[in-house]
Amino acid sequence: MRELFDEASGKSLLDPEEAVRRTARTPRRKRFYAKAGVVEAPGGFAITLDDRPIRTPSGRQVAVPRREIADAIAAEWQAQQEFIDPLTMPLTRLANSVVEAVVDRVDAVTEDVAKYFQSDLLFYRASHPSALVAREAARWDPVLFWAADALGAHFILAEGIVHVRQPDSAVAAARAALPTDPWSIAAMHVITTMTGSALLALALERGVLDQDQVWAAAHVDEDWNSEQWGVDDEVAARRAARLVEFCAAARILAVLNS
Repeated sequence: MRELFDEASGKSLLDPEEAVRRTARTPRRKRFYAKAGVVEAPGGFAITLDDRPIRTPSGRQVAVPRREIADAIAAEWQAQQEFIDPLTMPLTRLANSVVEAVVDRVDAVTEDVAKYFQSDLLFYRASHPSALVAREAARWDPVLFWAADALGAHFILAEGIVHVRQPDSAVAAARAALPTDPWSIAAMHVITTMTGSALLALALERGVLDQDQVWAAAHVDEDWNSEQWGVDDEVAARRAARLVEFCAAARILAVLNS
């Protein structure tokens, strides 16, 4: 069971896209259990397969803080058919990553998210055409205004891709707003890496934007290019795969903040 769960999750939260690629290369295994369930456990709720709790490759029992999350993970296992398809189990992968790689290193994962406050997607703006400039401003400025007003984080904008150093006070203020529990910061890490923006992840966590608004804001430039030149099938497939991971992380944040 541990080997299968490792394959379903990937070992590293810090690169969710690599975890998906690794999973895609792994041969599928036959379903070996009759039913998935949820039981109360120390630290929350455990997911079981034929009444045996799921454990990580290192032997840790996977316990999640909310019943709704545990039920959703169990549903991923229950939905498997003759063969188990780990690509259809994003919550399982995320849960394994939290227990295996985040619980004991919350500060390190938080720092990894906070690095984006130095070079966030929202800071770097197009200089032309005017329609794209306006679209970026419409999607991104409300988040920056919120960060300034609510968090006291005043960031500097730039045109193009030339790096601009952000004020230490702004970075510190935004970092101080990050959650401190392992499940929230793990979900935020996934959202940050999927979107290129810790500010968008923070806006989602705080309820400033919903997940559809965040996803749209993260793809303003990509959508603009698609409108001008057409949709590239390979790019669209990668985006669809990333959306699965994004939605799983967003679901975790929504439950934790409900």
